[in-house]
Amino acid sequence: MLRKIRIFAATVFFVLITLLFLDFTGTIHAWFGWMAKLQFWPAVLALNVGVVIGLVILTLLLGRVYCSVICPLGVMQDVISWVSGKRKKKKFRFSYSPAKSILRYAVLAVFVVACVAGVGSLVALLAPYSAYGRIASNLFAPVYQAGNNLLAYFAEQSDSYAFYRVDTYIKGIGTFVVALVSLVVIAVLAWRNGRTYCNTICPVGTILGFLARFSLLKPHIDLSKCNGCGVCARKCKASCIDAKNHVIDYSRCVACMDCLDNCHQQAIRYGKPVGAVTCASAQPTASKAEADQAADPSRRRALAATAVVTLSSLAAKAQQKKEAVEMKKDGGFAPIKERVEPDRVSPLTPPGSLSLKNLTQHCTGCQLCVSVCENHVLRPSGDLMTLMQPVMSYDRGYCRPECTKCSEVCPAGAIKPITKAEKSAIQIGHAVWVPDLCIVNTDGKSCGNCERHCPTKSIQMVPNNPDDPESLKIPVVNVETCIGCGACEHLCPARPHTAIYVQGHEVHRTI
Repeated sequence: MLRKIRIFAATVFFVLITLLFLDFTGTIHAWFGWMAKLQFWPAVLALNVGVVIGLVILTLLLGRVYCSVICPLGVMQDVISWVSGKRKKKKFRFSYSPAKSILRYAVLAVFVVACVAGVGSLVALLAPYSAYGRIASNLFAPVYQAGNNLLAYFAEQSDSYAFYRVDTYIKGIGTFVVALVSLVVIAVLAWRNGRTYCNTICPVGTILGFLARFSLLKPHIDLSKCNGCGVCARKCKASCIDAKNHVIDYSRCVACMDCLDNCHQQAIRYGKPVGAVTCASAQPTASKAEADQAADPSRRRALAATAVVTLSSLAAKAQQKKEAVEMKKDGGFAPIKERVEPDRVSPLTPPGSLSLKNLTQHCTGCQLCVSVCENHVLRPSGDLMTLMQPVMSYDRGYCRPECTKCSEVCPAGAIKPITKAEKSAIQIGHAVWVPDLCIVNTDGKSCGNCERHCPTKSIQMVPNNPDDPESLKIPVVNVETCIGCGACEHLCPARPHTAIYVQGHEVHRTI
């Protein structure tokens, strides 16, 4: 029964979190966006103390339930492993293997150091929620969108507008390759050995595994009923049951309850260990008295480890890392020449991110904001230090003042929640006009695109020759009211360089 409950809860979480990355309408986020905020590492970076404490308490009570129910990457591995287990002669493919503690804690140490040093790309590479986010947004989302476009095509043939077409394209080559490699590696490990990734590489799994050793409720073996058949070990995808010595390594047990359902003798039960017939950890205790003596310092060590990881995210705030924005242009409205990226002194960060520093230090690179950006402004960064974190590009659209979706979905505090009214007053940058590139000066043609489409009316057209009111008009930018939305840059017809572009501000201003 416990296993069925776990499977049901895991299925609900997995499907809904996946839809958060696939849904381009924003409907799912309105109802289930809170599920992204329950993820462990984003909650740590967002300093969401309530969620972090709740997950710690959940682990100390029930074991690594987070890994088997809430974490989408863990559930994805279970799905792959389950499919692999449907093959003939592969139903009992697992076996006990000793914990690779050196590797686990070495990866955790690298993860913490990367967080403190502000190496966001390495943090995003190792964090499980981020890993699944880039897989879903870069690999699953295009397939989902293609299916939607197919339905839209058939609906159009019937004069129905129940579906509408959306643009499907690769938002970042580097992130796409990383997502593909991540999926292949994780899928191969899950296909062959179940939860190998969770118990050897995943830093969150290592942290929660350390806490799970002291959980109140856990699977335990009743020696009076066990006949030593070893079925539990051969069905354990975490490879943490040593059937020969009747020992369970609780630091690797993900509380999947598979062993309970597969034990024909009902020798494994989930609950509080009682008496000498149970095994409390990978190293059996000599006596109850010794266990009681070790309980207090062990719990102190568990809380200390949690504090170290939490404080490491705070220490990361002391480091300031700047990212060089690399964006590719698709040619805009001129098919003859491709657009070239403007030479911005400071990159653009989304409204609500407060500053470049805040974004780089809190972003987990999960791609959720990129997935929901209906204006196609946000892209994953190609810079090595901030790989997979969002950057802004105005080649496919501009940041509309009425859209606040990216701020609504960010679970890590990299983009703070803002209202539409607040966004209209946030200046992320200002427009800069380049006279030598404007077609008024180069071609002698009247334009005015930038003025007509400026939502804040910060651009006015004035005569090129002050002494001749009938002369062609050129734009003048009011930098005090311009919010840097990029409408002027997006719609400028000059090629290959746009005659007007947005210069980013490292720290956002309120106008």
